[in-house]
Amino acid sequence: MTLCKTSTAAAALMALALPALADGELNLYSSRHYDTDERLYSDFTEATGITINRIEGKADELLARMEAEGANSPADVLLTADTSRLKRAKDMDLLQAVESDTLEERIPGNLQDDDNQWFGLSQRARIIFYNKETMDNPPATYMDLADPAYKGQVCIRSSTNTYNQTLLASIVTHEGEEAATDWAQGVVDNMARAPQGGDTDQLRGIVSGECDIAVSNSYYFARAIRTDVDGVSADIGKIGLIWPDQEGNGTHMNLSGGGVAKNAPNRENAVKFLEYLASDQAQVYFSAGNDEFPTVEGVELADSVKQLGEFKADEVNLSDVAENIGTAQKIFNSVGWE
Repeated sequence: MTLCKTSTAAAALMALALPALADGELNLYSSRHYDTDERLYSDFTEATGITINRIEGKADELLARMEAEGANSPADVLLTADTSRLKRAKDMDLLQAVESDTLEERIPGNLQDDDNQWFGLSQRARIIFYNKETMDNPPATYMDLADPAYKGQVCIRSSTNTYNQTLLASIVTHEGEEAATDWAQGVVDNMARAPQGGDTDQLRGIVSGECDIAVSNSYYFARAIRTDVDGVSADIGKIGLIWPDQEGNGTHMNLSGGGVAKNAPNRENAVKFLEYLASDQAQVYFSAGNDEFPTVEGVELADSVKQLGEFKADEVNLSDVAENIGTAQKIFNSVGWE
């Protein structure tokens, strides 16, 4: 899918028909920590009569819990970010295949598991940001981040961060392990500081002058446009952004997604919930509520997301990328990326 459009044609799309009132319940295990998601849950319950029981926590804790619960797990649906954790859930045998014409038709093939065990529901672009006051020639590609010309200028998160793991895994997929290792070593050599903090902290590093270049997901910057983010919004005019690899593979996208739990006691309701999250109504809210990109093509973007501009997204199959996440972690360890 190419995310170079901020289509206004969404209104012309026929909204996905919501399930008839079904009653019953759904046990949702979610590591999405956004208060705005409340609207997704309440709208689903209003449309279907299905009550959602939520268990929220960090992704790794939820995976461990589901594994420990085994066949007795009450989990019906797992929601988490990003591809690395969705793959981990599959590898831990915590998910099951779903046959759904709705999901197959609405979610692009490269954004879902080849075995139909997980589906991407929203996207975030991994963007290069830079200090417009100090940079005349910012990096145009991910590979440029390893250019010695940028030594001591790059702020980026740790190797344990799932967004970085998936980014490096995508480089392995496109360029091979040797080139990916050279890249990771080059980025380490160019770091302005030891990796620290979250994506917003990388943007703050530009504002503070600690770094000239930073890597962050798109929705952290869009949020700073829409709301007052401490240490970013007041000086946001200082920060420029680059859509990486526009002359090549396109900008890397990572996912928030979900799947039906292997031992789901309410399997039918679980499938209905995933299908609802792929509806126009829910897809619009992923963007409006949390500044993300929808996975369904043609859905209207929030104003804060539109302001980021148009770009070409990498359309690599994320199931293929997921297969290289273990290699990516090995590379991180070998180059000393903390």
